[in-house]
Amino acid sequence: MAFVELDRLTKRYGSATVVNEVDLAIDKGTLVCLLGPSGCGKTTTLRLIAGFVQPSDGHIRVGGRVVSSPSGSAPPEARNMSMIFQSYALWPHMTVFENVAYGLRLRHMAKSDIESKARRILQATKLENLAERYPAELSGGQQQRVSLARALVIEPETLLLDEPLSNLDANLREEMRFEIRRLHDEFRYTTVYVTHDQTEAMTAADIIVVMNQGNVEQAGSPEDIYERPQSEFVAQFIGGTNIFKGKRVGADAVDCGNGLVLRCGSGDFAASGETAVSVRHHDLHLVDKKPEGDPTNWATGKVVRQVYLGSHRDYLISLSGGETVRAIAPVGLAIPENQQVWLHCPPDRCRALAH
Repeated sequence: MAFVELDRLTKRYGSATVVNEVDLAIDKGTLVCLLGPSGCGKTTTLRLIAGFVQPSDGHIRVGGRVVSSPSGSAPPEARNMSMIFQSYALWPHMTVFENVAYGLRLRHMAKSDIESKARRILQATKLENLAERYPAELSGGQQQRVSLARALVIEPETLLLDEPLSNLDANLREEMRFEIRRLHDEFRYTTVYVTHDQTEAMTAADIIVVMNQGNVEQAGSPEDIYERPQSEFVAQFIGGTNIFKGKRVGADAVDCGNGLVLRCGSGDFAASGETAVSVRHHDLHLVDKKPEGDPTNWATGKVVRQVYLGSHRDYLISLSGGETVRAIAPVGLAIPENQQVWLHCPPDRCRALAH
């Protein structure tokens, strides 16, 4: 049985449905990321799990016990959960040690137990040398570590994180992604992590749940979500992709018009009407000479923009049919703007999308 279960969880504000019949089962010790754009319902879902918001319909169970339903909800303090917010919310007049030990003192633990538990978590979060400093004397990354240590020290059954790295600069965010994953592997709390950053989700999560307009679009491992998207939204939101649309022809191909026919090595074709085809930016092969042979999976166009990014070049290309696509190419391939180019979409990297 799953440890945290969302059963047709729904939240409405007036006529607006912000979480729509979400079903989700989270096994004990799993780190799940709720991923999606602003306004997709991910933070409301987290607040429902925490008990800050009562559902309009559906249930939340934790350890087999109903903690939220339309008829009543257990208060946040009765759920044995810790939540980390976007702001660090540290007590400015307390030292690092005092901030971390605060939750233990509220539980009236013995002074010796408070000391040993707090010291142990400070060591695990690499803060033992900063124990006597105040929050104003710490960097953003160090403050975030304190926030994590304070949440973990009370040994919650469930850890909830709401965009915890959004206030950090790019380098610190990268460092803290791996730190959160390291701490999860060490303590194995059941964790629900909200983010709009796909790299955060790919780095930290066991399971990614992609949300859109209050609905779950797809849930799966990072590799499954990236390699096998089931919708245009998921394909475009995770990793970036080019979407071609057309009619199915034969067993495995889509005619996109203007002479472009794409054979697809994976995915699902629409039963009728239009089928979309996803091709990742880095899977397009770019050449500056017209190829010979079978024209299937080849397109031609002109370079609109070319940007040097150190490890690669990022191309924007206008195809002969009017579509615009992006392609990632090696640094050594430098094709100037307005020059004609040809693109190959390998069949095994073309994924059909029924919706």
